Amino acid sequence: MKQNWWKILAVAILTYVILAGLLGTVPRQPILNESIRNVYFHVPLWFGMIVLLLTSMIYSIRYLRNGRPDDDLVAVEFANSAIVFGLLGCATGAIWANFTWGEPWPNDPKLNGVAVGMLLYFAYLILRGSFDDEQRRARISAVYNIFAFAVFIPLIFVLPRLTDSLHPGNGGNPAFGQYDMNNQMRMVFYPAVIGWTLMGVWITELRIRLRRLQAVTEE
Repeated sequence: MKQNWWKILAVAILTYVILAGLLGTVPRQPILNESIRNVYFHVPLWFGMIVLLLTSMIYSIRYLRNGRPDDDLVAVEFANSAIVFGLLGCATGAIWANFTWGEPWPNDPKLNGVAVGMLLYFAYLILRGSFDDEQRRARISAVYNIFAFAVFIPLIFVLPRLTDSLHPGNGGNPAFGQYDMNNQMRMVFYPAVIGWTLMGVWITELRIRLRRLQAVTEE
């Protein structure tokens, strides 16, 4: 039980986030209206994805330093979970965009950067499947994983700020925290970031344990 406290915390936080996010009061902002509730889901999923991708990159670096196969296993499973979070983030974002901007995927620099970044990580999974030799696969994919993260961050955080973008906080648009999000929303938003991130780590831990069991069985 002492080792699983953070899992209990994750369930408690997400239960609170879902209930408060769907039933709590939110500011009545033009265009956004009730869709502003998506800030509790869409944005934290992306924050969680970034944490998972960062962790994946760290384990890829560890693999290149010590050559432990388990570090490569952990790296790819964190990347897998991050991709799932990215897809969920894209889905919730498309629903939000359809209500606020009139179409699910407008021609926006941040959205285009996200699309390129997701393709980079899909290519990472394809790359891993193209090698039969385990050491060569792990070594090359570790290098690629580091490169992908180094490209992904500028694509979604830097480039959209250099041009016009529909997203809050980019291209001269004010961020949610400045005008739209009040203190009551922050009481839900910040726990949502923690809760979704913990859930991502939990899912990854389960996948890692399963992969380790499969490796033992195959031996």
